[in-house]
Amino acid sequence: MKSVFSSGHGWLGDRRKSPSMGPVLQGAATTPARRHATSCIGTFLAFVLFAAFFMIASFASAQVAPAGDAGGYNLTVGATATGDYLQYGARKMIGINAIVDIDTKRRTGLEGEAQWLIFHQTANVHTSAYLVGPRYHLTYGRFQPYFKGLIGFGQFNYPYNYGTDTDLVIAPGGGVDFRLTHRVRLRLADFEYQFWPQFHFGAMSTYGISSGIRVRIF
Repeated sequence: MKSVFSSGHGWLGDRRKSPSMGPVLQGAATTPARRHATSCIGTFLAFVLFAAFFMIASFASAQVAPAGDAGGYNLTVGATATGDYLQYGARKMIGINAIVDIDTKRRTGLEGEAQWLIFHQTANVHTSAYLVGPRYHLTYGRFQPYFKGLIGFGQFNYPYNYGTDTDLVIAPGGGVDFRLTHRVRLRLADFEYQFWPQFHFGAMSTYGISSGIRVRIF
């Protein structure tokens, strides 16, 4: 039976086990679980507000910069293929990422990422994550190294579709882009470490390397 886990470590419900079935669905979320969910959502919203403030401050700084170092921002979208190691079951999985970057000309920016680890599955275990956060880049000729700190939520599908969890995800990382043309950039390598602190069976991590392409919209 497909269900949503009620996990004391996740955003939904509390944690309970059955000798034969393992974690089972709790009929109603307990009050502590609801407080826990509220705390997680509050943390996520606070970080989003911080990221928005960070971007506004960056744009304001760009507007008052000297003419030779004028402000403004660039919007790029892209996609990458990723190979990840999933701590749960020591799985090696393949997935795809969709990325949106907003960069100021003052080296600061904001990145949004959606990830789906859906290939090379065993027992139908797969994950997805939806993240956002600030990034900082440097430019050396055609090369642009960058660093990022993302946060959001991830969805985990347990073996044989037994259940799913939705949990907080914290994801630092960095990489290198290469400017191929005025609009096209190759993402040569992106390393990302994902930490799932409220995973149902205790804190879990994943890490992976991806590469792909980005296209500048404006």
